[in-house]
Amino acid sequence: MQYILETSCYPREHELLKQLREATVEKYQYWSIMNMPVDEGLLLSVLLKIMNAKKTLELGVFTGYSLLTTALALPADGKITAIDPDKEAYEVGLPFIQKAGVEHKIDFFHSDAFSVLKDLINNGKEEGSFDFAFVDADKKNYINYHELLVKLVKVGGIIAYDNTLWFGSVAEPEETVAETLRPDRNHVIKLNDFLAGDSRVELAFVSIGDGLTLCRRLASTETN
Repeated sequence: MQYILETSCYPREHELLKQLREATVEKYQYWSIMNMPVDEGLLLSVLLKIMNAKKTLELGVFTGYSLLTTALALPADGKITAIDPDKEAYEVGLPFIQKAGVEHKIDFFHSDAFSVLKDLINNGKEEGSFDFAFVDADKKNYINYHELLVKLVKVGGIIAYDNTLWFGSVAEPEETVAETLRPDRNHVIKLNDFLAGDSRVELAFVSIGDGLTLCRRLASTETN
């Protein structure tokens, strides 16, 4: 892993993403692990460009590494609906977003995700309009977010779930897993099992970072 980071990732990391990553480590220390890893950020950037994505959702922002990654990858008229109840963390990354000249692409909602997603659906204009959604919020609600996101993301669009390996604990017997990891481990296992059988999406479970599950939406929004 260190070889990949040193040879391919750090040399290609945008300077402002590097500065944001370092500022997050300085402020949050251990909890800076909540930031997207550099290799995953590069994958996300390439994916968004291949898709020609212009309109995206982000559930769970923290200091904004993945948000800035997305904003840099989108065209000048791209738009991100970013949602997080922790505005203080978002404001740590905001100066780097502003310095990159991409703040105009971001609509930040200081809110829980359910309220915003339901409002987007209820306004009658947003279903099937998003190219991409990145989910890195409360793990217990991943499976509930999925039911809303398959309506909001267009056919052929992608929903990406982060941390679907949950520090590798999903592959370990529960009795060997640290107590602090067990509650969300169970939620992530439930999500992984559900997505594996969800006929509304094509699936790719990528062993990058802490696990990234990519779901490409198919035509039907009915669960089989």
